[in-house]
Amino acid sequence: MRITWRDRDRDFLQHLEGGETTFQTLSRALRDTRSEFKPIPGFEHEVHNYTQDIDCDEVYPNIYIGDAETVKNKPYLQRIGITHVLNAAEGNRFGHVNTNQHYYRDTPIKYFGIPVSDLPTVDISKYFNDVANFIDEALKNNGKVFVHCMMGISRSSTCVIAFLMIKRNMLCEDAIRLIRKSRDIHPNDGFLRQLAALDNQLRRRRL
Repeated sequence: MRITWRDRDRDFLQHLEGGETTFQTLSRALRDTRSEFKPIPGFEHEVHNYTQDIDCDEVYPNIYIGDAETVKNKPYLQRIGITHVLNAAEGNRFGHVNTNQHYYRDTPIKYFGIPVSDLPTVDISKYFNDVANFIDEALKNNGKVFVHCMMGISRSSTCVIAFLMIKRNMLCEDAIRLIRKSRDIHPNDGFLRQLAALDNQLRRRRL
């Protein structure tokens, strides 16, 4: 049966359930989805010494989100097989993580960083395609990606959500719920609004 543009428009409108993705929709998804307890990657079958300060969760197959201290723990990254690091808070200012490719020079890890501050007024959306391409390329080559910011809550999760939307055709709300089940994430209000805008843009493009 041949699908007409009218059919696709009707399905799209039905999917929107009366409106576009909004900040309120995404905030509700964050609020209503609880994180499930999971063992720390790399320590699934042994007692973990929490004094090691490891904060890391696998939120999607071969994609990990963690904090600044964990990403500097190169033996741990090698233990769980990390091949790529995405620093969503690159820089030496307060609230940023001052690492680069040189930091990982004694490992085979490939590095990519974006200099984003965790402020609602910051435009993180200009990096969405770049971070999505970096993550996608790593996964295509059977790699494992560690995405981080300072605490692994806002900037890093925003990048992974954008990847899932751009490269895996996921709706933003679904991507948020998926990641939230594995990690207690919370993009700031400005980032949520930018993700909502991306969601609406992508869905119209796919009509």
